Amino acid sequence: MVWLRRDLRLEDHAALAAALKHTESLQLVFIFDQTILSALPRAGAQVPCEDRRVAFIHAAITEIGQRLASAGSHLIVQHGDPRRLIPQIAQQLQAHRVIFAHDDEPDALTRDQRVRDSLKALGIEAVSVKDQCIFERHEVLTGAGTPFSVFTPYKNAWLKRFSTEDAAVRSTGAGPASSNRSIGKALASRLVPKTSLPKDMRAPPPSLAALGFEPGNLHALKIPLAESGAQTLLKEFQPRIGQYKAARDYPGAKGPSYLSVHLRFGTISIRELVRFAHGAQSAAGHAEGAATWLSELIWRDFYMQILHHHPHVVARSFKPEYDAICWAEGPQADDHFAAWCAGMTGYPLVDAGMRQLNATGYMHNRLRMVVASFLTKDLGIDWRRGERYFAWKLNDFDLSANNGGWQWAASTGCDAQPYFRIFNPISQSERFDERGSFIRRYVPEIAALHDRYIHAPWMAPPLVLNEAGIVLGKTYPMPVVDHDQARQKTLMRFSVVKKKA
Repeated sequence: MVWLRRDLRLEDHAALAAALKHTESLQLVFIFDQTILSALPRAGAQVPCEDRRVAFIHAAITEIGQRLASAGSHLIVQHGDPRRLIPQIAQQLQAHRVIFAHDDEPDALTRDQRVRDSLKALGIEAVSVKDQCIFERHEVLTGAGTPFSVFTPYKNAWLKRFSTEDAAVRSTGAGPASSNRSIGKALASRLVPKTSLPKDMRAPPPSLAALGFEPGNLHALKIPLAESGAQTLLKEFQPRIGQYKAARDYPGAKGPSYLSVHLRFGTISIRELVRFAHGAQSAAGHAEGAATWLSELIWRDFYMQILHHHPHVVARSFKPEYDAICWAEGPQADDHFAAWCAGMTGYPLVDAGMRQLNATGYMHNRLRMVVASFLTKDLGIDWRRGERYFAWKLNDFDLSANNGGWQWAASTGCDAQPYFRIFNPISQSERFDERGSFIRRYVPEIAALHDRYIHAPWMAPPLVLNEAGIVLGKTYPMPVVDHDQARQKTLMRFSVVKKKA
């Protein structure tokens, strides 16, 4: 039995490949984890609530189910607590073993150990395999045998260790995820026929509404979904990878691959992306962009191993001395946080980034740094509040990467931005959205402003504001803080760390 989790595909699938090395018939299972879904904001409300990630997962497992059905098999999908359901289903199927991919998030480790213990008590073997990253846990260490805490030396060691075998395909015989959603004969011959399953396991997947959710605007956003959608995005990105380094910092440009949500839920293999990036480095005109993109993929491995070796980062600063920082609290801080969440801070690039997140569940990586710096360094608000908001809103939310990014911006993490380097939201706007095209898309109430003033509307002459139909404080907010004054407060706030050092 293969337990699908963050690997919602059939191709280049580590757990599936491991299962196929055995001779028994094979059954795939997915559980909508009630312990996770019930903790989502507004879950359990009287009416279904919107969560694009649940809708994304539903689309992915629906496609897998359709492909298995084409071979006369069936994807068992249930809703409940996997700590109870996985052993129960395995026992009912008389499975010899349950195979699944590693997950090093603290809650996942606790869950998986409970499942292992229950399976062992039933005489069923539990096997977990590496799938989410190229190198994990203790595979890339310093010369002294300790974990890296600085990215560049880690990256260099990662590259030194890497060989093409590390990114080799985990063959499953599933065949490509094409538009007809069929399945390869090699895998089809090993699958348990649907007719052989107990009747209670042949049910179709629960609908989103039955789970208590609705798709929201996921389809309206035209995000390519499931394994086939990931392949579509990869093919679209391939000719653009050469320009990745130059284009990636500009939110108004089509620079990124837009594959982050697919990596998060495993609708595409990290190995496939590393194979592509590694190969593209030798292609004419693609070397620099491919090397930069590969570096971004290595960051994922880096943050995963940080979480594995330092699980305290989930609740506290990576650097313990930074827990002494007194972040802003009280009614004013709450008002500032609400303004930040709503994209109403009066700083157009910050507001555009937050509105993009709220409207789509996606935020450009440059803007993630800008808005995180603004919350922690301009508003002086605890990075954990911003981290939790991103965890709620981001389609591609991943605990290790989200935590690492926020601690980097807040200067509390490993290899973080020095606390005295504080992003200026105006200069960031002028540099990375020079003509204000991104701002105009998400902050339309100031769209009529000339490029010269769109980065800081409060600096525009009254006549210019009037001609643009803008009344600061009414149609668009005045800045909630003065950046220069906020910068001085941040330096004072971090002085407690400087004194201890």
